[in-house]
Amino acid sequence: MGRLFCLLSAATFGVMAVFGKLAYDAGVSVDALLLVRFGLAGALLLTLALARGALRNLPRRAVLTGLGMGVFGYAAQSGLYFSALARIDASLVALLLYLYPVLVMVGAIALRRERASRRRIGALAVALIGIGLVLSGAMTGRFDVLGILLAMGAPVVYTCYILVGDSLTGEVQPLALTALVCTGAFGTFLVLGFFRGIDLTFEPIGWLWLAAVALISTVAAILFFFAGMARVGPSVASILSIFEPVVTVAAAALVFGEQLTAVQWLGGALVLSSVVIVQWRQSLPELSPTSPKATADLAV
Repeated sequence: MGRLFCLLSAATFGVMAVFGKLAYDAGVSVDALLLVRFGLAGALLLTLALARGALRNLPRRAVLTGLGMGVFGYAAQSGLYFSALARIDASLVALLLYLYPVLVMVGAIALRRERASRRRIGALAVALIGIGLVLSGAMTGRFDVLGILLAMGAPVVYTCYILVGDSLTGEVQPLALTALVCTGAFGTFLVLGFFRGIDLTFEPIGWLWLAAVALISTVAAILFFFAGMARVGPSVASILSIFEPVVTVAAAALVFGEQLTAVQWLGGALVLSSVVIVQWRQSLPELSPTSPKATADLAV
């Protein structure tokens, strides 16, 4: 059941890009999508965290840290991801995002939190080759430079978010941390909406896709991940999460007719293989269930 919950989490996260693009087709803007997503998800997760006592007796520093991670890191990463999604194929955005586990490894080694090894250096080389193939395949068609840069910025910001959070959060329960982060991100987009304005005059079907992004691909996906991780541990959960971009690629092909070239398929396989290499046999002390690394897949 633990593995099934992890796969369900990956699947529900994986279809988020499709829901996002369908919302764009209904006239929803990136700002409106992010505001509604984090507003609904934050409210539900806060309610659940309060009901389960996850926020009880939290130190002020932990609360401020969680909110700050949402205001800055989570909001920036999600903004880059969904902005890229508005410009390039969902499958390409999903594959580029999955650079983050390897980037986290590189950052942890650079900060001397982890040690380099042949396995990890090999994973980095495999990931770089894979991304090169994914991008080279994209160049054969319409190449949106800004969309690619936005998509590649998302895993870079996400890596900083994870590394900073790993050193600040301590023993905060994952549900409490995620609720605070979503609430902080909602605050960011609420302020941006106040200054830039939010247009909610899109087609009514757009509300269905927004609800799907918030309820299915955020709240349900997070709860499935918690349930799975509690049964199989964070290392196995992280490995099973690579099912997420596979779902995105398959769903985008089914709904929008997106097709990867043979070179991109090979590149994508190498990127996902590098994630397995990084996570395989990783010791549990390095990746505790309450670490932001363990809950990293919750913040897409």
